Amino acid sequence: MIGVDASKIADCLRCDFLPECYMDSREIRERRRTLRYRSLLVRQVVQLKTRLASLLMETGVSYDRQHLHRLGFISELLDSDDVVKSIRPLLRVSQDSILRLRHIESRMIRSLERDPFLAERVRRLQTVPCVGRITALTWALEMGDISRFRSIRQAISYCGLCGDEQKSADKTVRTPLSKKRNKHIQHMLVEAAKLAPRYDSGLALLYAKEKQKGNANRATLAVARKILIYLLAVDREQRDFVPAPEFSSAAA
Repeated sequence: MIGVDASKIADCLRCDFLPECYMDSREIRERRRTLRYRSLLVRQVVQLKTRLASLLMETGVSYDRQHLHRLGFISELLDSDDVVKSIRPLLRVSQDSILRLRHIESRMIRSLERDPFLAERVRRLQTVPCVGRITALTWALEMGDISRFRSIRQAISYCGLCGDEQKSADKTVRTPLSKKRNKHIQHMLVEAAKLAPRYDSGLALLYAKEKQKGNANRATLAVARKILIYLLAVDREQRDFVPAPEFSSAAA
């Protein structure tokens, strides 16, 4: 039976029926584990803030939702007379937990930034417009060896920034974004693309142009793909980002 199984596997390999599986180096995998654990801490902080908002609503305490993410917001609540006595211990526990989680998260990010294995690559990636340290670290650790992506389309597909096309006669229908992607890098690029038009004139023009053709989601994906192209170029050429002349003149 073992011989039959081996023969079948060999035939599948010969006919290219078995897809290739890429594994990053141990150095990348170990550091990526740390970055993904940081995402868990961020989710826990968000859950605590959501629960904190529920407590305030249950007890009839009015608050500004935009202030919920400020560092001193809970301290201001504790100093206020509007907060009932029964939830004050819960507010203190929430404050201590949030501060502790944020401290651990900051230590993780600093350790990755100062890591000699990543430091120079992350510095170069941050020269791309609207790319901060979290986006740069996520790109470096989730993409791994950038030479394995032979084309821009392959990188876009891996990051889940495109959908399939179904053609019938003269009609072309685009399907939703593929679920076969790296969800970590996809989420980070989309979040960066949502903020990018506020800080970069070139990406703002691209967003406005694509939004006229469709909707805000389409425009955001177009900006995310442009950021991906910039990151891919910087990573391949191993040099700092240099803006196009028309973008640099527009920004001036």
